[in-house]
Amino acid sequence: MHIAEGILSPTQCAIWYAASAPFVIHGAREVVRQVRHHPENKLLLATAGAFTFVLSAIKLPSVSGSSSHPTGTGVGAILFKPPVMAFLGMIVLIFQALPLAHGGISTLGANTFSMAIAGPWAGYAFYKLTKKLGGPDALAVFLCMVFSDFVTYCVTSVQLGIAFPDATSGVWGAAVKFLGIFAITQIPLAIMEGLVGIVLFRFLAKVAGPQLHQLGVLRDAPVTEPVKEAAHV
Repeated sequence: MHIAEGILSPTQCAIWYAASAPFVIHGAREVVRQVRHHPENKLLLATAGAFTFVLSAIKLPSVSGSSSHPTGTGVGAILFKPPVMAFLGMIVLIFQALPLAHGGISTLGANTFSMAIAGPWAGYAFYKLTKKLGGPDALAVFLCMVFSDFVTYCVTSVQLGIAFPDATSGVWGAAVKFLGIFAITQIPLAIMEGLVGIVLFRFLAKVAGPQLHQLGVLRDAPVTEPVKEAAHV
């Protein structure tokens, strides 16, 4: 749901930059802390960033000035919690805006807020709630991925509604219209993303079981038996 260059006014761009900045700064500190105290998790950090980059680079034309695509931010939110994704997501968006012309630098704050902040926090909330209620890990992963995507497209719709309010129903009327258009592609994409997330975590459980156990992603599994840990995802 990247908003393209020139779609938002300079004032709106500045406001979204200001709203995103504290989350990104905090996320950068969390990344540094994670690397310093747990260097063995560097590959998982890279995996989270690469997964977000690849999935969010798959774009389908949608609302004028925007596009529909998976986000992939749920993976990093589960592994390292949402603050880390604020920073990783912004880095992904910069690399997509510059060489791929996907998104934009002026709209980087808005795109970061929707995809790297609001989405991961919402998805992580569903992940933690599912785990707290005793739901299976696969369901927790699925819901995290799906709602990370859903909330991202909801926030993008509101951002576009603010930029282009409806003449009769105002911002919220416009946002509802944008939601309706996005839903055609975004709902199937979110469901597919959830299924891909389950497959990815089953693979990670096999190749990085001890790290996932240490991060609290795998439950009730001994660190020395990564193959058995895969059954919990």
